[in-house]
Amino acid sequence: MEVAILNGVRLLTVLLLCLFGGSSQESRTGTMPERRPFVRLPTDVYPVNYGLCLKPDLVDFTFEGKLEGKVEVTQGTNQIVMNCADIDIITASFVPEGGDEINATGFNYQNEDEKVTLSFPSVLQNGSGTLKIDFVGELNDKMKGFYRSKYATPSGEIRYAAVTQFEATDARRAFPCWDEPAIKATFDITLIVPKDRVALSNMNVIDRKPYPEDDSLVEVKFATTPIMSTYLVAFVIGEYDFVESQSSDGVMVRVYTPVGKAEQGKFALEVAAKTLPFYKEYFNVPYPLPKIDLIAIADFAAGAMENWGLVTYRETALLIDPKNSCSSSRQWVALVVGHELAHQWFGNLVTMEWWTHLWLNEGFASWIEYLCVDHCFPEYDIWTQFVSADYTRALDLDALDNSHPIEVNVGHPSEVDEIFDAISYSKGASVIRMLHNYIGDEDFRKGMHSYLLKFQHKNASTEDLWECLEQASGKPIAAVMNSWTKQMGFPIIVVDQDQQGNDRVLKISQQKFCASGPHDGEDCPSWMVPISICTSEDPSCTKLKVLLDKPEATVVVPSTGPDQWIKLNPGTVGFYRIQYSSGMLECLLPGIRDLTLLPVDRLGLQNDLFSLSRAGMISTVEVLKVMEAFVNEPNYTVWSDLSCNLGVLSSLLSHTDYYEELQEFIRDLFTPIGIKLGWDSKQGEGHLDALLRGLVLGKLGKAGHKPTLEEARRRFKEHVEGKQILSADLRSPVYLTVLKHGDSTTLETMFKLHKQADMQEEKNRIERVLGAISSPDLIQRVLTFSLSDEVRPQDTVSVIGGVAGSSKQGRKAAWKFVKDNWEELHNRYQGGFLISRLIKLSLDGFAVDKMAAEVKSFFETHHAPAAERTVQQCCENILLNAAWLKRDVEDIHQYLLQRKAPPV
Repeated sequence: MEVAILNGVRLLTVLLLCLFGGSSQESRTGTMPERRPFVRLPTDVYPVNYGLCLKPDLVDFTFEGKLEGKVEVTQGTNQIVMNCADIDIITASFVPEGGDEINATGFNYQNEDEKVTLSFPSVLQNGSGTLKIDFVGELNDKMKGFYRSKYATPSGEIRYAAVTQFEATDARRAFPCWDEPAIKATFDITLIVPKDRVALSNMNVIDRKPYPEDDSLVEVKFATTPIMSTYLVAFVIGEYDFVESQSSDGVMVRVYTPVGKAEQGKFALEVAAKTLPFYKEYFNVPYPLPKIDLIAIADFAAGAMENWGLVTYRETALLIDPKNSCSSSRQWVALVVGHELAHQWFGNLVTMEWWTHLWLNEGFASWIEYLCVDHCFPEYDIWTQFVSADYTRALDLDALDNSHPIEVNVGHPSEVDEIFDAISYSKGASVIRMLHNYIGDEDFRKGMHSYLLKFQHKNASTEDLWECLEQASGKPIAAVMNSWTKQMGFPIIVVDQDQQGNDRVLKISQQKFCASGPHDGEDCPSWMVPISICTSEDPSCTKLKVLLDKPEATVVVPSTGPDQWIKLNPGTVGFYRIQYSSGMLECLLPGIRDLTLLPVDRLGLQNDLFSLSRAGMISTVEVLKVMEAFVNEPNYTVWSDLSCNLGVLSSLLSHTDYYEELQEFIRDLFTPIGIKLGWDSKQGEGHLDALLRGLVLGKLGKAGHKPTLEEARRRFKEHVEGKQILSADLRSPVYLTVLKHGDSTTLETMFKLHKQADMQEEKNRIERVLGAISSPDLIQRVLTFSLSDEVRPQDTVSVIGGVAGSSKQGRKAAWKFVKDNWEELHNRYQGGFLISRLIKLSLDGFAVDKMAAEVKSFFETHHAPAAERTVQQCCENILLNAAWLKRDVEDIHQYLLQRKAPPV
């Protein structure tokens, strides 16, 4: 889905980390309690076509539905078992082809399993028939199924739209159905709606006529869909404007926006119109529907959802205001549009057979969204950003004992939400990137094309894709990839070298990398690791490729003199960490200072070292020394990764008396680049300069750099007074800086700006940084505000996360607030993935052993089934932080003191 979830959240996590620090682990998973017993639906009756008519009531928040389904009975039975949740069936009957109607005599709801059994007085014989069901349901406020979304008209009146979110298992809340991805059918959808509302569904409208029983309503009929899974069905009823265009291959593209904001849909429209032909060419398969709509929904839990032909988005993932949107928002919208449109082929045309293969859908779309954005916006240098946003995040997560394999056996529907995490998305994308590099683009595209052709309108498993790629490339794809998808974790590659004449001989070995230190034990897993090697002769060119398929190997790099350095994993593509011998590392480090190493390799080297220090394999002081070598660094993504890692250290040292010394280190490191960039954009600057300026000023402001603080206050005052409005790219760093060093007046002003903001992006920007305020009573005000009507339900999480990530006091207050308001929060998100996100953001910064025990005991009495893995990961992270603190804190303190001591 949903870049959903993850992407939305990935961006939020990156933002919160870069702004506030806090642990850089994303959500994950491990040894779980016993699974609930689960049986898939019986196969004796299956749907061929759903004739579905729905009539929502936007005042009473209910809906009436009629289903006339063409079904096939494959084995005589006197009952039909379907999925059904929160729906009341009024009547049901079955009409065999050419026979008499048989009325159902009973409806037995199995609420726990979200099923209903319709019983019939006689056996339904083999063959075709029509299943008729009349039912009613509620337009809920839980952002799942068929639900209501609150919005304000331009005049300020509160109204509601009726919208859908069915992935993973919520189509059953809108109509009784066979709600499993492999049970595909066609859909004929009719909506009965107020005549002044827009009605949309997957296909184009083929008829719109007055509704005979009420002249304020119209009946809107949509064309028949291709054969498809229930989770991709969608309908929206509300008030919207739109902008439209046609892609170069003739597909009608529309972007629907809130009324009066059509202008804000133009950027996404441009991206979508460029993207469809790009994918058509890449896959060599045309887009299969006559139109595609992209629509902004006010209340939306995920980032976006790839419903076939009608893609739904959070407003912040679709709308761009030329004046008030920042560069990171544009990039975000481009990535989300790229992700969801990729699903139109990969997921919608060919669908995973069961949720076990979810990673294939999401990992693939999370990889190709970058390919697409790189095609549309080469100036974004988006692949370097991939390493920071996805690759390193997935490594951090997957090093935990409570991670999980990419492929997880999913049974009961309640387990599906748990795997919409950074392993499915970011590790999935990272191993596909590694696979693409291993195979080469040409063979990869050939394999993708044959996979899509072979399985179009059907379902496939991971193995089916491997087979197509294996045939296209002639390489052992399944053998290599199974080691990455079927076992959790990844290797650390340990490398040492020896000069022999004019050749360099490398000793390479692999062992599992664990966040708690090297894996010791008999049963050490191993991987099939594609390893590339480059040398200083040409850092951008791979000199040698080997497949490490055993625990250790010796590799000869020919014609490499003693004065050349050697680097493994150029481009940081292989999904592993590297530990070089000290001699090899010494040779590489100058490449950071003189920029001869490529940006993505400078980033990878620093990130590996930081991770090794957290695992206790090297001293954190060594990493701080390496960080100081980045003083000449020009690259945004490299600074972004440094910033996140320093945020993690800040969070760790907030538990000690040495926090201020680290802020001084941060000020020293970021001041030269801050001075060089200045506050205002210069002629000829681009997207990445804008991102870098915002990052650096925010970091300096938060660390208390006086000139930055003074200038931020001056500009903030002018902004508030309307004298000189801040550019969108400067708002986050300025808001953060004035709040961090502000008082109740500053907070009041921010609340006022929030209330006045017409754009959701601006509201979110403010919500994310409110937690930076320092005084305990003001922190409480921010937390109370998070649950108020001023904040959309899906955004409460980022307000609380901002408080937890900003300071020691904030962390304690946020966790207490989550505990005190647990019932309301849990009820609000109904155990979906937002509850996992909330838990993670609230807990990750703690570093005291007894906190892990407290968290564990709280969740033993307050069950959150969709977040069990997240809770285990958070407890593990707390213990890892505590061990790291005990181990390294004195050395870090000594280093920070002596680097400032005057020379003797």
